[in-house]
Amino acid sequence: MQMESAPRILIVDSHGQPVRWAVLPRAARYYASGKVVTDLGENLFSMVGGTQDRSGLRSEFVTSSIVMIRGRHRIPSGHAHVGLTKHRLFQRDKQICAYCAQHHSESELTVEHILPVSRGGKQLWTNVVTACRSCNTRKGNRTPEEARMPLIYVPYAVCRNEGFILSNRRILADQMAFLQASLPKHSRWAHT
Repeated sequence: MQMESAPRILIVDSHGQPVRWAVLPRAARYYASGKVVTDLGENLFSMVGGTQDRSGLRSEFVTSSIVMIRGRHRIPSGHAHVGLTKHRLFQRDKQICAYCAQHHSESELTVEHILPVSRGGKQLWTNVVTACRSCNTRKGNRTPEEARMPLIYVPYAVCRNEGFILSNRRILADQMAFLQASLPKHSRWAHT
């Protein structure tokens, strides 16, 4: 059994679609309300409760790292896409500059608009890449073609499962394998 200070449990619906990351108390509520269908994860986590009056023993709750709940999680209209943030972009691109191909720390990176905003470019997954400050400055207010700075990778919109990967910095191996199983082949996280 693995013990951690604050594990995050991957909650999935009965169709295997991720619903949310949950902390132990929230996972315990799914069990207590009878919503859990099965445990799918390889890692186990426990949480102790109060002392039982009759036995004098402390209660203990044990859950796996992936929990399937009843029903199908319906994604509200307009929420099927993953919101674009600087951190998620850097994670999608694995902190590699799209122009010089070098890996950088987050503090050295910028959000680079392929078609600059001043020229009508939008803040969309398909129009932004990760760039180091030096390359971003060198490219300036031009397209990659105009700057003669070809992209080393193609930007793409992040799917829901990839969004779950990008939103948790401490994903366990079994959780990662579960989420990766349904990623599109073009995802940079499909084969890590």
